[in-house]
Amino acid sequence: MNIVAGLVILFVCVFGGYTIAGGKFAIIVASLPFELLMIGGAAIGAFVMANGFSGVKHTLGGLGKAMKGARFRKTDFVDLLSLLYYFVRLAQTKGAMALEPHIEKPEESAAFGKFPNIQKDHHAVALICDYLRMVGMNADDPHQIEDVMARELKKVKEEELHASHALQTMADGLPALGIVAAVLGVIKTMGSIDQPPAVLGKMIGGALVGTFLGVLLAYGMVGPLATRLKSVVEEECLFYEVIRAVLVAHLHGNAPQVAVETGRKVVPTDSMPSFQELEQALQDLQMA
Repeated sequence: MNIVAGLVILFVCVFGGYTIAGGKFAIIVASLPFELLMIGGAAIGAFVMANGFSGVKHTLGGLGKAMKGARFRKTDFVDLLSLLYYFVRLAQTKGAMALEPHIEKPEESAAFGKFPNIQKDHHAVALICDYLRMVGMNADDPHQIEDVMARELKKVKEEELHASHALQTMADGLPALGIVAAVLGVIKTMGSIDQPPAVLGKMIGGALVGTFLGVLLAYGMVGPLATRLKSVVEEECLFYEVIRAVLVAHLHGNAPQVAVETGRKVVPTDSMPSFQELEQALQDLQMA
């Protein structure tokens, strides 16, 4: 929604100011399709060369993510903390072997089944199961586990940020591609140098549309989209940082409530449940 509102403000202010200043749209409308074909086509071609099919597919998915925003809400973080509380409490009271039915077949686990949104998240399920499995294999050095998890989460974050970097690279190149289109327009104008000044003026104006379009697309559309996507990815990655915080706190010997409270502090401020909200959720989980 913010992206749509931003685009509306952008177009109203740019073209509204142009109109108020006495500008005429005839030249822009006449040149826009050809300039957009040259600039947009060149940008897309360069993008495909730089990223390949998988990169293009990932970036298209990233555009949808930028439009929707981060998919995790406060309820998702409460569910995650509740699930982790159940697992660390189970491990503390009944031992690591009691976790096996849940971590070996998470799709059949009653614990995961109570939280379907988490069960559908491949990264979250893999992190929880893999590192609880390592604990069961006596790999219980909290510093070692924390280091391994940090490296894996860094890898996941870098992979998810690829679409944002690709869009930013495209944004950086669009002004230069706009200049290319403008130069071609000037070349076309020079081929008609024998025409009257009024005709030459329209042709030069059409050529400058290329520069205008390249700069507008770069700094008014593609660049902000890349920044928005980056912020969404970084916010979503905090969901997995919560898992690391809780499991590492558990390995340090903290009580389940303390381990979960450590994870709560990692939650983004806008989505962070209060201490009372989380405590109530844990009490409801114990009753269930």
